[in-house]
Amino acid sequence: MSLEQFFSMGGYAFYVWTSYGMAFVVLLINLVLPLRRKAEVCKSIERMLKQERARS
Repeated sequence: MSLEQFFSMGGYAFYVWTSYGMAFVVLLINLVLPLRRKAEVCKSIERMLKQERARS
């Protein structure tokens, strides 16, 4: 089996590589979105703590 045959996937390359690409995008989204949300929550908590300290 040559490398060209491997990448052509017996004529199904478009579907196979599209599936790999979509899976990669979903995994990337599942990594990035929670990290962004965590940063937002941490900033929100910091603001709330600063407001509490300013009141007392």
